[in-house]
Amino acid sequence: MSDTTELKVYTSEQVKEHNTAEDLWIVYNGHVYDVTKYLDEHPGGEEVIVDCAGEDATEAFDDIGHSDDAHEILKDLLIGKLEGGAVKPAKGASSSSGQTEASSVPVPLIAAAIFAVFAGVYFYMK
Repeated sequence: MSDTTELKVYTSEQVKEHNTAEDLWIVYNGHVYDVTKYLDEHPGGEEVIVDCAGEDATEAFDDIGHSDDAHEILKDLLIGKLEGGAVKPAKGASSSSGQTEASSVPVPLIAAAIFAVFAGVYFYMK
């Protein structure tokens, strides 16, 4: 779709109707994509896309860490935008307060590291 073309607006109910391998739409960052013709070409297999059929696939798409090529392919599949669909910021992007997202290091791992340091100091001092 050309950048100068006004995008059609779809409701989430309209997107949900396109939930089969023969007619499959997804939402990514507030935009609607018809990925039906791309299913056979998807390197990860069609099943992973079918699992997101008619739904917001933003988190699933971003969690995989798709390449720039994958994002380029999406541009060709764009058919509109989701009504009221806010574009989600990219992972690690700054929030309005200027802070980045929290670290992905799990709290139990940090607690275990702190415990190990204290245990080492305790046994060293003994």
